[in-house]
Amino acid sequence: MKETDGDQAYEELPARPVSPHPNYVTPEGARMLHDKLRELQALRNELVGSEDIGNRQRLKSVERDLRYYDERVRTAVLLNPATQSDGHVHFGSTVEVVDTEGSILCFSIVGEDEADVASGKISWVSPLARALMDAQIDDSVVWRRPAGDLELTVNSIRKGVV
Repeated sequence: MKETDGDQAYEELPARPVSPHPNYVTPEGARMLHDKLRELQALRNELVGSEDIGNRQRLKSVERDLRYYDERVRTAVLLNPATQSDGHVHFGSTVEVVDTEGSILCFSIVGEDEADVASGKISWVSPLARALMDAQIDDSVVWRRPAGDLELTVNSIRKGVV
């Protein structure tokens, strides 16, 4: 049995999954996608032609990510939160809610590639964002979670991502 060399062992990595949802982005999200694409293009340029097996493996990963981010930039639909109507939760809104125990939570609703729960940014297709969409101040919504439903009351709505 013949062993494969470095090139054959890592022909092409499977594509990164792409969401079936529209690729809505905030202005910051669009910048982030373009920055990531430029960063990956520069990294690819550094790795092309390298004889090092590790670099050739890394190049395959970079090329896969390039295909993903190229597609995300190409399909991005820019939605500017500043143009959203007042008084309702929309894509790009920052929403403060209180739960039934009195805990205050704050979330910004952003595109899928922008989402970062640790920073308070949730994807517009998440169950929490879907529960909040179109709500107004003082509205109660039910966030359906695997851990159990949670009722939230909207305290404030701001245009833009915080």
